[in-house]
Amino acid sequence: MKAIIPVAGAGTKLRPHTYTQPKALIPLAGKTVLSIIVDQLRDAGVHEFIFIVGYLGDKIQDFVKNNYPSLTVHFVYQNDRQGIGHAVRLTRNIVENDEVIIVLGDTICDFDVAAVIKSPTSMIGVRKVDDPRIFGVAEMDTDQKILHLVEKPQIPKSNMALVGVYKIRETELMFQCLEVNIRQGIRTHGEYSITDALDCMIQKGANFSAFRVDSWFDCGKPQSLLESNCTLLKKFGAKAEQCPEYENTVLVQPVSIGKNCSIKNSIVGPNATIGDNTIIDSSIIKNSIIGSFSNLNDIVLDLSLIGSDTSIRGETRRLNIGDNTDIDLG
Repeated sequence: MKAIIPVAGAGTKLRPHTYTQPKALIPLAGKTVLSIIVDQLRDAGVHEFIFIVGYLGDKIQDFVKNNYPSLTVHFVYQNDRQGIGHAVRLTRNIVENDEVIIVLGDTICDFDVAAVIKSPTSMIGVRKVDDPRIFGVAEMDTDQKILHLVEKPQIPKSNMALVGVYKIRETELMFQCLEVNIRQGIRTHGEYSITDALDCMIQKGANFSAFRVDSWFDCGKPQSLLESNCTLLKKFGAKAEQCPEYENTVLVQPVSIGKNCSIKNSIVGPNATIGDNTIIDSSIIKNSIIGSFSNLNDIVLDLSLIGSDTSIRGETRRLNIGDNTDIDLG
C-alpha cells in the first residue's frame, strides 16, 4: 500500500498566507494540515508516501524530510497544474501495480483508515452535503456500491459528495483510464479530473464501495480554517508544549501553544493556536491561529489568521495577515 498526497495547488483562497507557505503547511490545532493527514495514514500502517508537489514544493520536501525521517518518501513535481487526475498520472512509475490510497492535501476526515486500507474492494469516502453541485458526487445503490461518479454536476442525482479520499486496488486500470482521458483531452471544468477516471473504471467493471466519513474539515478558506482549528483543538486535546507558568496570563482551553513562547499580561483562548517562538504581551487572543516567530503587543484578536514572522501592535481588530508583516495600529 502506497499513499499518494497531491499538494501542488497554489491555495489562492488562503492568500496572503499561501504566497509564502504551502496550504498544506498552514498551522492547525498545533499541527499542520499535512501532518494531520500523514499521521492518520502512518498510524494505520502506511509507510510509503508519494507527494505530488509544485508551488513552494521545496518547503513541503523540507517539512516531510525533517519530520518523518523514518518514512519512505517520493516527491513528484507537477509543474503544469492540470487537475488531480493529471497529478496522479505522474506517479505511475512509482506506484507500479501496488494498491494506493489517495488523500487530497487539504482533506482532513474522521474515518477508520485501517479498515479502508484492508478492504477487499476499492473504496471512496463520501459525506452528505446540502449543495452537491460544487463537489464530485457519487450515485450509489442501497448496498453502498457506487454506480456512477460525476464531477460538479449542474443537476445532481445524489447529495453524497466525494470528500477526497480514494482507496484503489485496480491501479493499472486507473492509470489506463487516466491515460485515455488525457490523450483524448477529456476535461471537466478545464481540468483532468480524478472523478472522471474513477467513473471510467466503474464503467469497465471495477467495484467501488462508499464509506461515510464522520467529520470532514474544510481547510480551504480563512473562515472554515478557523472553524476547523476550533473543532480539532477539542479533538486532539488542548496542549501547551513545555508550558511554563506564563507571567500574569490566563489560558482559556482549548489552546495549543508551541515551543519557546513568551507570554505575559495576556489572555489566550479559547480556540487559539500559537506557533513556536512567539511573543505575546498585554494582549487577548481567541478563536485565532498565530504563526511562529510572531510578536503581538497590546492587541485584541478574535477570528484572526496571522502569518509567521509578523509584528502587530495596537488596538482591537479582526485580521487576516500573511507572513513577514509589521503593523502598528497605535
